Amino acid sequence: PVLALTLAMTIWSPLPMPAAHSDLNLGILFILAISSLMVYTILGSGWASNSKYALIGALRAVAQTISYEVTLALIILTTVFTAGGFTLSTFHNAQQTMCLILPFWPMAMMWFVSSLAETNRAPFDLTEGESELVSGFNVEYAGGPFALFFLAEYANILMINTLSTIIFLGSPIPPALFTSILIIKASTLSLLVL
Repeated sequence: PVLALTLAMTIWSPLPMPAAHSDLNLGILFILAISSLMVYTILGSGWASNSKYALIGALRAVAQTISYEVTLALIILTTVFTAGGFTLSTFHNAQQTMCLILPFWPMAMMWFVSSLAETNRAPFDLTEGESELVSGFNVEYAGGPFALFFLAEYANILMINTLSTIIFLGSPIPPALFTSILIIKASTLSLLVL
Protein backbone atom coordinates (compact mmCIF):
# COMPACT_ATOMS: atom_id res chain seq x y z
CA PRO A 1 0.00 0.00 0.00
CA VAL A 2 2.83 2.42 0.73
CA LEU A 3 4.41 1.68 -2.65
CA ALA A 4 1.10 2.36 -4.39
CA LEU A 5 0.80 5.78 -2.74
CA THR A 6 4.47 6.56 -3.37
CA LEU A 7 4.08 5.81 -7.08
CA ALA A 8 0.83 7.78 -7.21
CA MET A 9 2.62 10.82 -5.77
CA THR A 10 5.73 10.39 -7.93
CA ILE A 11 3.70 10.41 -11.13
CA TRP A 12 2.78 14.07 -10.50
CA SER A 13 6.37 15.32 -10.83
CA PRO A 14 6.58 16.08 -14.59
CA LEU A 15 3.49 18.33 -14.67
CA PRO A 16 4.17 21.69 -16.35
CA MET A 17 3.73 24.39 -13.75
CA PRO A 18 4.87 28.01 -14.16
CA ALA A 19 7.77 27.61 -11.72
CA ALA A 20 8.36 23.92 -12.28
CA HIS A 21 11.33 22.38 -10.53
CA SER A 22 11.29 19.32 -12.74
CA ASP A 23 10.32 19.87 -16.36
CA LEU A 24 11.37 16.46 -17.60
CA ASN A 25 12.40 16.09 -21.22
CA LEU A 26 10.56 12.78 -21.45
CA GLY A 27 7.66 13.57 -19.13
CA ILE A 28 5.13 11.50 -21.06
CA LEU A 29 7.36 8.43 -20.99
CA PHE A 30 7.97 8.96 -17.27
CA ILE A 31 4.22 9.00 -16.62
CA LEU A 32 3.73 5.84 -18.68
CA ALA A 33 6.60 4.07 -16.90
CA ILE A 34 5.34 4.94 -13.41
CA SER A 35 1.77 3.98 -14.28
CA SER A 36 3.10 0.63 -15.53
CA LEU A 37 4.72 0.04 -12.14
CA MET A 38 1.31 0.27 -10.48
CA VAL A 39 0.69 -3.27 -11.72
CA TYR A 40 3.32 -4.59 -9.33
CA THR A 41 1.62 -3.01 -6.33
CA ILE A 42 -1.70 -4.59 -7.28
CA LEU A 43 -0.19 -8.02 -7.85
CA GLY A 44 1.95 -7.81 -4.72
CA SER A 45 -0.94 -6.80 -2.52
CA GLY A 46 -3.12 -9.59 -3.86
CA TRP A 47 -0.38 -12.13 -3.26
CA ALA A 48 0.68 -10.77 0.15
CA SER A 49 -2.79 -11.03 1.64
CA ASN A 50 -2.49 -14.85 1.41
CA SER A 51 -6.03 -15.29 0.12
CA LYS A 52 -6.92 -17.04 -3.11
CA TYR A 53 -9.81 -14.63 -3.70
CA ALA A 54 -7.52 -11.63 -3.36
CA LEU A 55 -5.02 -13.25 -5.73
CA ILE A 56 -7.72 -13.92 -8.33
CA GLY A 57 -8.91 -10.32 -7.98
CA ALA A 58 -5.33 -9.10 -8.37
CA LEU A 59 -4.87 -11.16 -11.52
CA ARG A 60 -8.07 -9.69 -12.97
CA ALA A 61 -6.92 -6.18 -12.08
CA VAL A 62 -3.48 -6.74 -13.62
CA ALA A 63 -4.97 -8.11 -16.85
CA GLN A 64 -7.33 -5.16 -17.17
CA THR A 65 -4.67 -2.58 -16.32
CA ILE A 66 -2.11 -3.93 -18.76
CA SER A 67 -4.61 -4.25 -21.60
CA TYR A 68 -5.86 -0.69 -21.30
CA GLU A 69 -2.38 0.77 -20.77
CA VAL A 70 -1.51 -0.31 -24.29
CA THR A 71 -4.37 1.72 -25.75
CA LEU A 72 -3.50 4.72 -23.58
CA ALA A 73 0.12 4.55 -24.76
CA LEU A 74 -0.89 4.38 -28.43
CA ILE A 75 -3.26 7.33 -28.06
CA ILE A 76 -0.55 9.33 -26.30
CA LEU A 77 1.87 8.41 -29.10
CA THR A 78 -0.41 9.88 -31.77
CA THR A 79 -0.78 13.12 -29.83
CA VAL A 80 2.98 13.25 -29.21
CA PHE A 81 3.55 13.14 -32.97
CA THR A 82 1.23 16.11 -33.37
CA ALA A 83 2.65 18.10 -30.46
CA GLY A 84 6.22 17.46 -31.52
CA GLY A 85 7.80 16.38 -28.24
CA PHE A 86 7.59 14.24 -25.16
CA THR A 87 7.46 17.07 -22.63
CA LEU A 88 4.09 18.13 -21.32
CA SER A 89 4.88 21.79 -22.00
CA THR A 90 5.01 21.06 -25.75
CA PHE A 91 1.31 20.21 -25.58
CA HIS A 92 0.66 23.69 -24.21
CA ASN A 93 2.67 25.20 -27.08
CA ALA A 94 0.98 22.99 -29.68
CA GLN A 95 -2.48 24.13 -28.58
CA GLN A 96 -1.90 27.87 -28.93
CA THR A 97 -4.22 28.08 -31.93
CA MET A 98 -6.64 25.20 -31.35
CA CYS A 99 -7.35 22.55 -28.71
CA LEU A 100 -6.29 19.06 -29.71
CA ILE A 101 -9.72 17.69 -28.82
CA LEU A 102 -11.16 19.13 -32.05
CA PRO A 103 -8.95 17.34 -34.61
CA PHE A 104 -8.53 14.29 -32.36
CA TRP A 105 -12.16 13.81 -31.35
CA PRO A 106 -12.18 10.00 -31.89
CA MET A 107 -8.86 9.67 -30.06
CA ALA A 108 -10.18 11.78 -27.19
CA MET A 109 -13.22 9.55 -26.80
CA MET A 110 -11.05 6.41 -26.90
CA TRP A 111 -8.76 8.07 -24.33
CA PHE A 112 -11.71 8.82 -22.08
CA VAL A 113 -13.02 5.24 -22.22
CA SER A 114 -9.54 3.80 -21.67
CA SER A 115 -8.92 6.14 -18.75
CA LEU A 116 -12.17 4.99 -17.16
CA ALA A 117 -10.95 1.41 -17.49
CA GLU A 118 -7.47 2.29 -16.23
CA THR A 119 -8.85 3.91 -13.08
CA ASN A 120 -11.40 1.13 -12.43
CA ARG A 121 -14.46 3.36 -12.75
CA ALA A 122 -17.88 2.04 -13.75
CA PRO A 123 -18.60 0.16 -16.05
CA PHE A 124 -15.02 -1.17 -15.91
CA ASP A 125 -14.98 -1.92 -12.18
CA LEU A 126 -14.55 -5.65 -12.73
CA THR A 127 -11.59 -5.73 -10.36
CA GLU A 128 -13.77 -4.95 -7.36
CA GLY A 129 -16.42 -7.49 -8.31
CA GLU A 130 -19.36 -5.76 -6.65
CA SER A 131 -21.68 -8.57 -7.70
CA GLU A 132 -19.54 -10.89 -5.62
CA LEU A 133 -18.82 -10.89 -1.91
CA VAL A 134 -15.12 -10.27 -2.49
CA SER A 135 -13.81 -6.75 -3.11
CA GLY A 136 -10.93 -7.71 -5.38
CA PHE A 137 -7.25 -7.55 -4.46
CA ASN A 138 -7.80 -5.39 -1.38
CA VAL A 139 -10.27 -7.72 0.36
CA GLU A 140 -7.92 -8.48 3.27
CA TYR A 141 -6.87 -4.88 3.88
CA ALA A 142 -8.54 -2.63 6.43
CA GLY A 143 -7.75 0.59 8.24
CA GLY A 144 -4.49 2.25 7.25
CA PRO A 145 -3.49 0.04 4.31
CA PHE A 146 -7.01 0.27 2.88
CA ALA A 147 -6.86 4.06 3.15
CA LEU A 148 -3.47 4.11 1.42
CA PHE A 149 -4.82 2.05 -1.47
CA PHE A 150 -7.75 4.36 -2.00
CA LEU A 151 -5.66 7.50 -1.63
CA ALA A 152 -3.45 6.09 -4.39
CA GLU A 153 -6.49 5.22 -6.51
CA TYR A 154 -8.00 8.69 -6.27
CA ALA A 155 -4.60 10.32 -6.83
CA ASN A 156 -4.38 8.31 -10.06
CA ILE A 157 -7.87 9.44 -11.06
CA LEU A 158 -6.91 13.07 -10.54
CA MET A 159 -3.64 12.54 -12.41
CA ILE A 160 -5.24 10.97 -15.47
CA ASN A 161 -7.82 13.75 -15.59
CA THR A 162 -5.07 16.37 -15.32
CA LEU A 163 -3.18 14.60 -18.09
CA SER A 164 -6.36 14.55 -20.19
CA THR A 165 -6.71 18.28 -19.63
CA ILE A 166 -3.12 18.95 -20.66
CA ILE A 167 -3.24 16.74 -23.75
CA PHE A 168 -6.68 17.53 -25.14
CA LEU A 169 -8.08 20.65 -23.45
CA GLY A 170 -5.17 23.07 -23.61
CA SER A 171 -5.73 26.70 -24.48
CA PRO A 172 -3.67 29.83 -25.11
CA ILE A 173 -3.60 31.34 -21.64
CA PRO A 174 -0.97 33.46 -19.91
CA PRO A 175 1.45 31.60 -17.63
CA ALA A 176 0.14 33.40 -14.55
CA LEU A 177 -3.29 31.82 -15.01
CA PHE A 178 -2.09 28.44 -16.28
CA THR A 179 -2.19 26.64 -12.94
CA SER A 180 -5.59 28.01 -11.96
CA ILE A 181 -7.21 27.15 -15.30
CA LEU A 182 -5.58 23.69 -15.28
CA ILE A 183 -6.96 22.97 -11.80
CA ILE A 184 -10.45 24.15 -12.78
CA LYS A 185 -10.51 22.02 -15.94
CA ALA A 186 -9.10 18.92 -14.22
CA SER A 187 -11.53 19.30 -11.30
CA THR A 188 -14.48 19.57 -13.66
CA LEU A 189 -13.34 16.48 -15.55
CA SER A 190 -12.82 14.62 -12.27
CA LEU A 191 -16.34 15.45 -11.15
CA LEU A 192 -17.66 13.94 -14.37
CA VAL A 193 -15.66 10.75 -13.81
CA LEU A 194 -16.47 10.28 -10.13
